[in-house]
Order: sequence, then structure tokens, then C-alpha cells
Amino acid sequence: MGAKRVLIVDDEENIGRSLRMILEREGYAVGVCRSAAEFRRHPDAYRADAYLLDLKLPDGNGIELLKAVRQSGSASPAVMISGHGAIADAVEATRAGAFDFLEKPLSRDRVLLAVKNALEQGSLRRENERLRELVGGGPKMIGDSPVWLRAVEQASLAAGSDARVLLIGESGTGKELLAAHIHNSSPFSSGPFIKVNCAAIPTELLETELFGHEKGSFTGATGMRRGKFELADGGTIFLDEVGDLHGASQAKLLRVLQEGEFHRVGGEQTIRVSVRVISATNRDLAALVPQGKFREDLYYRLSVVPIRVPSLRERPHDVRQLAEYFLEDFCARNNFRPKALDESVLPLLEAYAWPGNARELRNVVERMAILTPGDRITRDSVPVELRVQRETGLKSTIQEARESAEREHILRALEESSWNVSGAARVLGMERTNLHKRIRALGLTRAR
Repeated sequence: MGAKRVLIVDDEENIGRSLRMILEREGYAVGVCRSAAEFRRHPDAYRADAYLLDLKLPDGNGIELLKAVRQSGSASPAVMISGHGAIADAVEATRAGAFDFLEKPLSRDRVLLAVKNALEQGSLRRENERLRELVGGGPKMIGDSPVWLRAVEQASLAAGSDARVLLIGESGTGKELLAAHIHNSSPFSSGPFIKVNCAAIPTELLETELFGHEKGSFTGATGMRRGKFELADGGTIFLDEVGDLHGASQAKLLRVLQEGEFHRVGGEQTIRVSVRVISATNRDLAALVPQGKFREDLYYRLSVVPIRVPSLRERPHDVRQLAEYFLEDFCARNNFRPKALDESVLPLLEAYAWPGNARELRNVVERMAILTPGDRITRDSVPVELRVQRETGLKSTIQEARESAEREHILRALEESSWNVSGAARVLGMERTNLHKRIRALGLTRAR
């Protein structure tokens, strides 16, 4: 991923020059600033892999700069430098988040060891975060339906390169899950995985969310803020619902993809990044292009490797595995005693169309787990809309449509009256004997 970037801030020209020579001989990419103001203008001010900050500067101090770095969202380690070596300064620097504290005159070996240890600590922290994501309670790749396995296979093949991937599928199908799988299996896996929901961000804030802003660039911009692309440098950015980007943001996104650079809102400094881009949409971007709603050049930039993510109704045999996983995960997260799905429940779940896909299935499973007092979830806990399968297409005859509506209407009344036929008949405004006949004719039975 290139040489590690070290930024030095020291007002003594000889020290800055010496530190640069020492570090560059070891293969580091080094920048030197002689004041706090020069630091804030430097392109790597909030993006370096490590910092060497002098405690006393002509227009500020190193601790203030370290706090600004932390406020920008960077967790890169910093080594403080001081010519006085006061214990109080060391304590304050440590509290501000400094990794180490060096006293002048600086020893070559001591400087190299401090920088090496600081960078290793930063790498270990990022690796630990990545491993926690991998082995923690996050979602897993579940299912063995051919259409799902095909999508996973394509994602795995695409992961080995830096090619941009466009995941296409309905909401709730697992596009974010596949994006995370691509990141974790890619050369960018040691970097961050930054998610952006383009549909959830107001249009007027989307640009600053993606590219950041400078202090004072607009009302309320009380400080500099790094955008998602800058935070994702060296890793992956996942642009969910990319089809909701407005025209101006599409143009700026295109520039980042073409040039690998951008400006923060209100800024003049060009910022270069190396980012793997994965995008997702539930819209037909190819159809939006001729309508003028999505840029053709951006579409082809994003869609180097298009992958279709199947809906849950296309993979009914995966419903059992998903439901059992969601149930186990929910009980573990909420300290519930383990619960199990009765075999009578699974045919109902597998026959349902799941317009909300896996997300809807998770919600239904969690609802059933909450409303079931015992350890076994039976048909009684299945929502009525799943027990009465709604036809999604046109009926072949009016009679079939009428019977389907009648079946659902009567079943709902019976459920609400706890299957007291007399009570249900009163609600429906019909004779009890007639209701008995219709129950038999429609084949309605009470779930046990």
C-alpha cells in the first residue's frame, strides 16, 4: 500500500531536516512543517500514519495539534518531542493520546524505535478491529441455494482485484453483507471499511459527508471535518443506494473515481486517496441513464463488475438456515434461553414471498421469539399474514380471488376471538351455523 507517511512538526529547521533524513533512509514518506499554521495547510495533516510533534511551537503547541488530529477522526499514533522534559508536559501529552514522549537532543536509534513501535501499535489496533468484525456477532454468509452461491462466488472472484463492484438487488437481500465479504477478502482488508447510505443523507449534506469540509466553509462548520472518502483511504468505501445521488454529487464522485482526488467543501487543497469502491442499488441504473437521472460515464465507472444479489423468494431453501441463525443470534444478544422453531413453522416461512427479504425474515423471527413464552416457537406465534398466504399475482378466476379474500377475512376474525366461533360470527355479522359451513368449505383449521 506504499510507504508509511510520517509528518514532523518542529520549528527548528536543523531538527526537522535531521529527522527527515533519518526516516527517509528507512523508507518512510516524510513531511516537515515548522509551525501549527503550516501543519494545518499540509495535505497529510489529518491523514499521516504517524506524527512527530514538537511540544512548543511559535504559534501553538503539539498537544493542541494532537487534539485537532483526534477530533478529525484520525487514530494515527503521535510521538511528542520536547526540549524541556517536564513531567507535567509528559503527563498532559499522554492524556491527550500521545503514544510516546522524546526529549531533545534526539537519538537516531531512539527516534527510529519510537516511530517503529508507534506504527506497529497502530497496525495492531486496526487488525484487532478487523478481527473483531470477522469473528464477532456480525452477519455470516448463510445459504446454499445455487443463485446465492453464485453471487458469493462472483463476489469472491472480484475481491482479489481492485475493480469496482456494483451490487444490484432488492432492499434487504444482503448487499452490505456481500460488500463486507469483498472487503475482507481483498488486498484492502487491512484498511477501514466505511459505509455510506446515500439515500439517508439529505442532498445538501451529501457532499460534505463524502468529501468533508473546511472550518468556516458554511454556517455551522466550526471545525475541519474529514469526509468518508478520506476516512476510507487505504481501505474500502461502500456506497449504498448509489442511485439516489443527485447530479452535482455524481459529478464529484466521477472525479474521485477518475483522478483519485478531490477537494473538501470550502477547501483549495487537493487530497489524493487510494480507495476500493463498492456500490449498491435497488434501482435499475441502466434504465435511469437514458432518462438523464444517472450519468452514463459514472454508471460504467461503478459497474466494472456487476453482481446481481437474489431475492429471498428466489432461494426458499435458505429460509430455514437463515431463520435458525436469526433466532440463535437474537436469543444470544438478549440473554434469552435458547429457543427452537417447531417443524410446523418452517413450511409457512418457506412459502411466504418475503417482499422485505432477509431483513423482513429477521424481524418476523425476532417478533416470534419475543411473543413466545416457552422454548419452542409454534404456528401460534407465526403472524397471521404468513399463515394466510397472499396471492401476489392476478387470480385465474374471480371465484378464486373471492375465496382467498374470504378465507383471510374469516381467519382474522377467528384469531381475534381466540377461535370462539360464536364470537367470530357476531364480528362477521353472520349466523354461527353458516360460519361453521364456511370454515369447513375453506379448509380452515386452528394452529396447534
